[in-house]
Amino acid sequence: MQRRRALAGGIAGFAGTATLAAPNLASAQPRIRWRCPNSFPKTLDTLYGAAEIVARRVREMSDGAFEISVSGPGEIVPGLQILDAVGQGSVECGFTSSLFYFGKDPSLAISTTLPWGMSSRAMFAWLNYGGGRDLLKEVFRDQGVVAIPAACTGAQMGGWLKREIKAPEDLKGLKFRIAGLGGSVMAKLGVIPQQIAPSDIYPALERGVIDGAEYIGPYDDEKLGFGQVAKYYYYPGFQEIAPSTDLLINQRAWDGLPKAYQSMLETASAEAWAATAAKYDVLNPPALRRLLAGGTQLRPYPREVMAALYKAAQELYAELGAQNARFKRIHEHWDKFRLEQIQWFRVAEDSASNFVAVTTSQR
Repeated sequence: MQRRRALAGGIAGFAGTATLAAPNLASAQPRIRWRCPNSFPKTLDTLYGAAEIVARRVREMSDGAFEISVSGPGEIVPGLQILDAVGQGSVECGFTSSLFYFGKDPSLAISTTLPWGMSSRAMFAWLNYGGGRDLLKEVFRDQGVVAIPAACTGAQMGGWLKREIKAPEDLKGLKFRIAGLGGSVMAKLGVIPQQIAPSDIYPALERGVIDGAEYIGPYDDEKLGFGQVAKYYYYPGFQEIAPSTDLLINQRAWDGLPKAYQSMLETASAEAWAATAAKYDVLNPPALRRLLAGGTQLRPYPREVMAALYKAAQELYAELGAQNARFKRIHEHWDKFRLEQIQWFRVAEDSASNFVAVTTSQR
């Protein structure tokens, strides 16, 4: 009997000790509060929401010790000034597309994508496993930031126009909102590119300040109301086939983070990247059906126009490479990977098609 009481007491004592010794994760880690301005308006729940995914996951993984407050464009920082604000340390981090800042260094655009780029699957592979991020580190270091890929829209559309495009000559004099090096490509065919923050595109179209605009795809374009002020909806989105969006972090702020917090940001950003690409694949088809039902006219860019745009892109890359050795080096690496992926996907798709044909015929 005494032995049973002693054993019971020992177990109770052990349980009590275990309860008292349970670690409090939040108190064991430094409490950090960051601000994260976003280039994209809050109405774009999927793309803006990628930054919220990162913030939520980091908060959960740190048990509330690491908090990131996400804000819309203009609340703290204008939508197209995120890189400057983060690099200068005005804010700790920001969510933006690095191609917005190609004027500082054309190599920045490669982190998002280049015209005639890769699929979302290939872009993720290049950035994270094909050496892309390693090559881009020095580009971002020059700007005082660390970049983590944190969102992807998947395939984009070619843009909205108020009049039809039937030949390359129809592009001359066109005032077109387009971001990144896609604008430089179109300028070679006489387009007057306009880089306008997402929240300002609709009023510019409505007032006739611009003749057309590319943005993302059916789901977001429907939300922003472009179909109400432009009739023709063109594809494909040669300028941004599957662009990646970055979480930019001030270099000193990053260096001061515990390794565990750095890992949390990497993990949360990878989830947000995959989540946005998947969500757009779900949301875009029904949005396109609604746009077409509402009177939008879907048009492919004519083959002659596409050929002229491709030729212009190759000319641009050669010119930029001659002026900027780093751009040339990174672009050549990116392009080699892109071509290898195209060849591989052809083989893989043929293999899958043959497999389906064989298995179907044997049923």
